[in-house]
Amino acid sequence: MWESLELLSFGADGWGDELAQGLMVTVLLAVCTLPFGLALGLLVAVAKDSGERWLVLAANVYTTIFRGLPELLTLFIVYYGGQIALQQFVNLFTDVYVEVNSFVAGMVALCLVFSAFASETFLSAFRGIPKGQPEAGKSLGLSPFQGFRLIVFPQLVRLALPGLSNLWLVLLKDTSLVSIIALDDLIRKTNIAVGITKQPLMFYAVACGLYLVIALISSKGLTAIEVKVNRGQEARS
Repeated sequence: MWESLELLSFGADGWGDELAQGLMVTVLLAVCTLPFGLALGLLVAVAKDSGERWLVLAANVYTTIFRGLPELLTLFIVYYGGQIALQQFVNLFTDVYVEVNSFVAGMVALCLVFSAFASETFLSAFRGIPKGQPEAGKSLGLSPFQGFRLIVFPQLVRLALPGLSNLWLVLLKDTSLVSIIALDDLIRKTNIAVGITKQPLMFYAVACGLYLVIALISSKGLTAIEVKVNRGQEARS
């Protein structure tokens, strides 16, 4: 038992530092993906709510594709397809070989999937805001951007936050897929440790524990944010 626990120590004789590095990559990938996914999801939701036929069609096609494809397949398409497209573009100017960065490919793939689901959450939030409020902003002399920033957006955040919180937890779990494209995240580091030490139960249990810790911390933080966002609403009610 003690020999097994020593495998989790930090230093040359243990795998603690490798697992910690993998955990950092996992968290960093999720954190870097989140703002781009939120921004893209919001743009897609605005397009769906715009009433413009071609914008609505394009947004519906986008969400249908990336909500319908398995996340792993999306990752393969971005990683390998991006590699081929980038190499062909570079070959127009030079014969230099280029390779797509695994972290960037993983971030793009996860961003596409996250934004497709986030757009539906934002769209539901848009439809929960009375249509008369933006019009009231116009009557007060606010520009469309000012009306969105001061009137619509604060309510949008409050209404969409519960759904986005769930999507964040899903995003954290989906980061495990990037181990397939050789990114040294927590799962890849765990698999390497298992292959060398032949201790699958212990290392996979540790990986489960680390994911649960991240999820618990995230849930506590999101709950605090939700309470803060809803504080003014509760006071008015």
